[in-house]
Amino acid sequence: MADFNEYKGVWVFCEQRQGALMSTDFELVSEARKLADELGCEVTGLLLGDNVEGIAKELGGYGADKVMVCDSPLLKDYTTDAYADVICKAVMDKKPEIVLIGATNIGRDLGPRCAARLHTGLTADCTSLDIDEASGKVAWTRPAFGGNLMATIICKEHRPQMSTVRPGVMRTKPKDPARRGTIENMKVSFDPSKFRVKILKTVKEQKTRIDITEAKVLVSGGRGVGSTAGFVMLGRLA
Repeated sequence: MADFNEYKGVWVFCEQRQGALMSTDFELVSEARKLADELGCEVTGLLLGDNVEGIAKELGGYGADKVMVCDSPLLKDYTTDAYADVICKAVMDKKPEIVLIGATNIGRDLGPRCAARLHTGLTADCTSLDIDEASGKVAWTRPAFGGNLMATIICKEHRPQMSTVRPGVMRTKPKDPARRGTIENMKVSFDPSKFRVKILKTVKEQKTRIDITEAKVLVSGGRGVGSTAGFVMLGRLA
């Protein structure tokens, strides 16, 4: 069992793609701020990439007290081995109490691997998180049995407490332009020869469809709507 007194702070893995932060980062930092205020600790963003220090400054306005940046050409594109190695070394060194990761394609790959290496639990696809008043630990809530039941999970014996959180379920707090977090350049040594995957080329798919995950309101209907005009009516009601 871990010595809980050694662990403090809420960390958020801040995912970037092609040098741009994901919307999930701001959702998780906002939620981390809420948890940190209840626990009386700091929020730290963890950002990996190549020449990403400039975008790290955006996270302060959403509640991050500090952003730890690991800059390397080898981290420009996500690979499981490289990112898991860097994150696990940082966690073992700094010992955060809570680690949040977005349940994106990358997060769902990264989260379990880090949890296994850190010998701790991982609650996947959380839709709600709160501090349990009785224990002071995080109560992770996620759908179970095909969404027919909501399960609440507490990690009692291991640290850090880790979770992947579904994108779009946490409310992003309004950005405070006056609030600025500090930037800390993180030095982590790693051996590229141990990385089993190397990105040779990235081909970005040209999407013509609208991404519904970015929509604030979705209007859906069945055959009873009858026609396009019926959907227009539903849209006005929505």
